[in-house]
Order: sequence, then C-alpha cells, then structure tokens
Amino acid sequence: MNKKTIKDIDLQGKKVLARCDFNVPMDENQNITDNTRIVAALPTIKYLLEQNCKIILCSHLGRPKGEFKPEFSLKPVAKELSRLLGKEVIMAKDVIGEDAKSKAKDLKPGEIMLLENVRFHREETDNEPVFAKNLASLAEVFVNDAFGTAHRAHASTAGVADYLPAVSGFLIEKELKFLGEALNKPVRPFIAILGGSKVSDKIGVIESLIEKVDILIIGGGMSYTFIKAMGYDVGRSICENDKLDLAREIMEKAKAKNVELVLPEDIVVAKEFSKDSESKTVPITSFPADWEGVDIGEKTREKYAKIIRTGKTIVWNGPVGVFEFDKFAKGTNYIAKILSEVDATTIIGGGDSASAVEKAGLADKMTHISTGGGASLEFLEGKKLPGIECLEGK
Repeated sequence: MNKKTIKDIDLQGKKVLARCDFNVPMDENQNITDNTRIVAALPTIKYLLEQNCKIILCSHLGRPKGEFKPEFSLKPVAKELSRLLGKEVIMAKDVIGEDAKSKAKDLKPGEIMLLENVRFHREETDNEPVFAKNLASLAEVFVNDAFGTAHRAHASTAGVADYLPAVSGFLIEKELKFLGEALNKPVRPFIAILGGSKVSDKIGVIESLIEKVDILIIGGGMSYTFIKAMGYDVGRSICENDKLDLAREIMEKAKAKNVELVLPEDIVVAKEFSKDSESKTVPITSFPADWEGVDIGEKTREKYAKIIRTGKTIVWNGPVGVFEFDKFAKGTNYIAKILSEVDATTIIGGGDSASAVEKAGLADKMTHISTGGGASLEFLEGKKLPGIECLEGK
C-alpha cells in the first residue's frame, strides 16, 4: 500500500516512461466512443509537464495477440490526447523499434510522445526481459498509472521496473487510497453489493469480504446458485450446479461471522434471453420451470435500498440483472440511484458496475469509480497486484 508516487521523487527535466490505460472503446471507424480512461490519465500527465519532463506514454489497446493490426493502433488516442491537452502528442510508429528510439532520443522537456500499442509484441504479455529492458532503455524513470492492468505481470506494467526507478501516478495512488481504506479502515456499517453472472468468478472476493463487511448483498446471475442451494428451483436461470455446496458453506460462514448475507426475495423472469422478451415478477419460492431470471424484483429493490441507506462504506461490484437490456436494467439502475443519494463513501468496482453508473448518468455522484474491473476484484480479494508490487516503497 505504501508506495512512492510521482510526488516522492525529483522528476525535474527527466525522461519518463508512463504506463497508462488507454484501452478505450472505439466504433468501426476508429472513433473513440468513451474517453473516460484517457481523461483519468490527465492529472499525472499534466504534473509531469509541470516538472518539465520529457514524457513517453505507453498503453495497450484490445487484444491484438502479438501482431500489428491497424484497428488496434493508438493513433486515435494520440489525437484525443492532443485535443484534451491542447498540445501535440507525437505518435511513434512502433514500440521499441527505430522510430520510437529516435523520437525518444530527440524528445525535449515538455514534449509528449505516445508509443504504439505494446500488445503488438507477444513479449509484452509474456513479460519477456529483453523486451522490458529495451522499453526501459527509452527513459530514466518509470511511472505506472494503469490500474486497469495492474493485476497483470506484463513487460510494460511490471517488467520495466527491474531496470528503472518505479513510482505510481495519481490514478493508482487514488485507487489504492479508496480501495485500501475501504478494506482496512472502513467507516461502519460496511456493506458490499456483489452481482455478476457467476459465483465462481467471485469466490475469492466473497470469502475475503465476509471477513470484513457487516452486510453482504448478492444479486445478478450468481444469486440463482444461492437460491438453488436454499432448495428452490430456478427454472432456466444461469446456475452453477457444481457450486451449490460452496454457496451453502458461504451462507454458513456468514452466519458464523455474524455477517448479514442478503439474497433476493423476488425475481423478474423472462421467457427467453432477449431485450423484449415476455417477463413477469415471481417470488423466489415459485420460479416457473422454463423461464429465466433477468433482474431483481420490486420487493427486493426496496429491501436492498433500505439496507444500503444504512451503510457508511459501500463497495459495489457487478450488476444485479441483465443491464445491457433496458427492460431488465431497472434493479441495477435503482441501486445506482440509491448509491448516488446516500451519505456514505461509495466505491464502484469498475467493469460492468462502472458502465451501469456511467449509463445512468450518476458517475459524478459516487465517491470513487475504479478504472479497473479485474484489478479492483483482485485487490478486494486481497491478492497482490504485480503492477503495484513492483513500485518502490516509501
């Protein structure tokens, strides 16, 4: 937790390699459809400019699997960064090739360049030492500000730290502050809301949070495994039959720890998985055989809202219904709305929950929205993140 940031070292005039998370969504014409991640990197970039640094930015985009694919080029990111900063961001044609090397060499204080997509090289995801060393040779200091990939031990997130002094940018500092304080010094009652489709994806998180929270609210696809473990039928709902014993163990463990584990009372069920399917609300005790659960029902929404309003620290990870379909996003949107109104520290754990909050237009009402879905999950699970571990301690 106690890692050095860009404020803890002298960066005046230094050549800095900054790993950002510019993995942004684009349409088929390579227009950026959501620049949130680029905007999130600006405070760190602006601070480096104030220190008169020569700035080399790098990032991945998508999964080009180690080969050059024009649709995964970072050129649109360079263009958007230039617009946001009001100054030209020089685009390199490669990552560690001749173009990147000569442009890095000629960089003047206060200038910014962006390397091409690091994942055009398979050595990036393999964390291959020679590649990491070549990347590190472009600069004098490494700044990691890509929390979204901090759980990956890749060359540009962890490997380069073997060859350069390594510190965090402001975004990672902020993530560690909010997520760390929630886990280690929460103002109570501490409530966690977990959704998403599978229990298996969240076992570690559930087990870690049961040790820390006062109340654990469960919704979404994973709730059907718990409902079935209680002895009820769940029709054609997503359900991990091989995890029923585990669900029972979790319920027992919560009881033993005096943690209130809250499950849905009623469910919106649909005849088929489509955006305009016929649907109805049923109690969990009478699921129709050939229907599937797609959202929490009204009684459950009210029950969850009442509990959420009592919280002082609230972490939310995962939607409680099929929020991609407007018709079945009511439960997820309702939780977002209640979280936007409570007098509490509200932390949204990236991924789909962050998308839901953005979509509902409530992002600015939350205390903190994590930029990394997978990374925030692993952090909440208590795992060590390679992109954080490699940074220098204070």
